[in-house]
Amino acid sequence: MTPEQAMQEAIRIAGGPAALARSIGISSQAISQWSVVPAVRVMAVVKATGGKVKAKQLRPDVFGPLAA
Repeated sequence: MTPEQAMQEAIRIAGGPAALARSIGISSQAISQWSVVPAVRVMAVVKATGGKVKAKQLRPDVFGPLAA
């Protein structure tokens, strides 16, 4: 799964961009501008998905390579 796919999966799990935005305390417009999740928001997104999307999936450049 690419970081972009992981972000889309997080949005799906959360119930859409507006629901994800509410759960992490930002605007849905901010989420719509992300090509990848900003590193400072990764752990909030992980929490919003109940851990179903992992930090290393969202930002392997920051949290380590994807597991093979």
